Amino acid sequence: MLVGFQRFKRLFVALAFGIAPCALFASELTGIRLSSGPLATRIVLDLDRSAEHRIFELANPNRLVIDLDATSASQALRLPLPKGRVRSVRTGVQPGGKLRVVLDLTGAADSKSFVLGPDDQKGHRVVVDLSEPRIRSQPRRVATDEYTGRDVVVVVDAGHGGHDSGAAHHGVREKDVVLEISRRLASQIDQQRGFRAVLVRDDDRFVEFEDRLRIAHDARADLFLSIHADSVDDARVTGATIYSIRDDRAVSETAKRVADRENAADLIGGVKISDKDDTLARVLLGLVQEGARSRSDAVGQSLIEQLSRVAPVRKRTVEGGNFMILTSPDIPSILVETAYLSNPSQARDLKDPAFQNVIARALFVGIVDYFRDYSPPDSWVARNPPPVPSGPIRHVIARGETLSEIAERYRISLRELRRSNGLNGDRIRIGQVLTIPSAG
Repeated sequence: MLVGFQRFKRLFVALAFGIAPCALFASELTGIRLSSGPLATRIVLDLDRSAEHRIFELANPNRLVIDLDATSASQALRLPLPKGRVRSVRTGVQPGGKLRVVLDLTGAADSKSFVLGPDDQKGHRVVVDLSEPRIRSQPRRVATDEYTGRDVVVVVDAGHGGHDSGAAHHGVREKDVVLEISRRLASQIDQQRGFRAVLVRDDDRFVEFEDRLRIAHDARADLFLSIHADSVDDARVTGATIYSIRDDRAVSETAKRVADRENAADLIGGVKISDKDDTLARVLLGLVQEGARSRSDAVGQSLIEQLSRVAPVRKRTVEGGNFMILTSPDIPSILVETAYLSNPSQARDLKDPAFQNVIARALFVGIVDYFRDYSPPDSWVARNPPPVPSGPIRHVIARGETLSEIAERYRISLRELRRSNGLNGDRIRIGQVLTIPSAG
């Protein structure tokens, strides 16, 4: 009886989300393998069960995208090293339960895919072959300017404001510097075609938490980014930290929304929950919330990657935060602690317009990097991804980093890294700026 109820509940959940019944039996991507020969590069995706897939090509830069329906990535999944026509491999969660695999290519290539069933040694597989492009009479399936779609909406929230100054050290108030960074970030977002920024506050006023989240929902935000400056008792501590919502806060917010669902006129992630019983409403909210949190972690990691190139970063992974401002269940939400006002040097930096520009630029590039590959399907950016910025990469040494780790991260040799920066040995210092040579 219990088994039958569980099956019925899963079917009801799927139908409520508009997911095909086959999505109930989601497959798992367990491995990605690359091999290369003189004529082609082969990519094999290992799955624990069959999955529908689609592939399409993107240009400027050249990429191949593989979308797998109703599929998740195994926690043990290891991404392969570059080989043949493939420069790098990434994965990310897409709306509707899809898993996206993105192959960064060394250049244009012809692609074809096919499916293999299980045999004595292997399970289900999706195979993609990349070969030398041929001259064609028909256009390639690449992004073009002819596609029209909506803007990607980024809501930028300058923390504190008005009577709430936030942290205040060394003559610098948090509410002032985060407003300046937010304005600069919003300006850069608005200048990028296919993107639109919405500022929660553009002056020195306090906005209640509930109103900040309402602004994001009213704007139909694809990302909510709250900007702050940190403070601790130890004046020596430096570096940026990025947070997404932590488990206990997510659970408590789910329970609160379930209890108050009769007053919820709006849809949550496109799903109406006011007419659902407690169990189903909790399941629906949990699924929506998990998808938003997964996307939050992905965009947060992209921001860390860019911030680490221009300023010290205290944590190299997205941290779990118990912040009320991150509790929107269906909008990817990130809180950025840009630097420590309690550190005299970083307080001076945060007050400096040049440093504010640097931080805003790093956040902007991280946002664009994320949406370049994981944009909403109905957006202009989905078929017209922005080109990867050219120019030298700058990396700022953070506490605990070594020269060999930095070389490995950027996929260059230790010798190249030393030569580009005039280093005779491996000795580096915190805050030192390195120029990263091109790996191409």
